[in-house]
Amino acid sequence: MALREILTSEHPALRQKAKKVKRVDSSTQKLIDDMFESMRDAHGLGLAAPQIGVGLRVLVIEMPEDDTDDAVEALPEDKRRVKYSTEKYALVNPEIIKTEGEQFGEEGCLSIPGYVGLVRRAMKVTVKGLDRRGKEVKVKGEGLLARALQHEIDHLDGVLFTDRLEKPEHLLRVTEEGHVPAFQGGTTERVKATTAS
Repeated sequence: MALREILTSEHPALRQKAKKVKRVDSSTQKLIDDMFESMRDAHGLGLAAPQIGVGLRVLVIEMPEDDTDDAVEALPEDKRRVKYSTEKYALVNPEIIKTEGEQFGEEGCLSIPGYVGLVRRAMKVTVKGLDRRGKEVKVKGEGLLARALQHEIDHLDGVLFTDRLEKPEHLLRVTEEGHVPAFQGGTTERVKATTAS
């Protein structure tokens, strides 16, 4: 396993649509192992291959043990602490095949450090894909897991959570005092993440 650099929002690789994995083999398994290690090192909950500069449709998610939510990824690295549960997922060529309900809440991203956004997502999703051995699997997620699956699949399509914001005011900067609007005094200046293309 090896730590990989996590790209930030201005990197063009994050705006490319990832390609399907043709065959799951030892290189795919190594990629998955590297992704888990890199995600854990950054105290994240999920990571998509494009975030480490690999244009393949692969994602990993590891759920927290407690009530920690996805917004922890927006905290400065020295403030992030995630206790992982044993619930983890590695999906190759994932595809959402069913959605149900709606949730509206905070999302963070390792590629957009220091910010969270209020994003509308499906409350429940069913995702089909391949596991690390190439076996077909279905994952049903609700709440935070559903949000994480949708967020990481967006990365595979070159979409960042900032693209899903309904209003500019829904982008918040994370500070030691809490979350504050990223847009101060009515300015329309946007964070690099929202304008990268």
